[in-house]
Amino acid sequence: MAVTRNISATYRNPGRVLRSLLAMGPREDRALAYLMAGCVIVFIAQMPKLARQAHLEGQELNMLLGASLMAWVFIAPLMLYCLAAASHVIAKLFRGQGSHYGARLALFWALLASSPLMLLNGLVAGFIGPGLELQIVGLVWFVVFGWFWIGGLVAAERPRT
Repeated sequence: MAVTRNISATYRNPGRVLRSLLAMGPREDRALAYLMAGCVIVFIAQMPKLARQAHLEGQELNMLLGASLMAWVFIAPLMLYCLAAASHVIAKLFRGQGSHYGARLALFWALLASSPLMLLNGLVAGFIGPGLELQIVGLVWFVVFGWFWIGGLVAAERPRT
C-alpha cells in the first residue's frame, strides 16, 4: 500500500496499519526511511515559524534554518532511536512480546503519520504566531502522535497468538 494511503488509514486504526507494516518483514531501511522522511517534514514545518522569528527579531534566517536542520535531520533521529529502545524496554516490563524493530517502527511511523498536523502547526506558528490557536493545533498534534505511537506500540508488543 502507498505511504499516503497508510497515513490516512492510520487516522482510522493505527494498530492495524502497524501490523500490516510489520507483516512486510523487518526492513531496517524502510524504518530509517520513515524516520528520515518524518524528520525532514518536521524541519519543513519549522520554516514558517523561523521566517517569522527572523523577520520580527531581526535575526539571520539562514542561521535559524541551519540550526533547525542540524537538530531535526542529524540529532533528532539519534534521540528517537534511543526513545524507541527505551519504549521497548518498558514494554518488556509489561510482558511485551515484540522486537526492537517493532518498537522503532511504531515510533517512526507515528512521527511520519502525524506529520500533516505538524505542517499545520508550522503554518499556524508562521502566519498567526503564538496564541491559543497555536496551542490548540499543537495539542491536537501531540494527542494524535501519542495515539499513533501507543496504538502502534501495543500492536507491535502484543503477545502473538
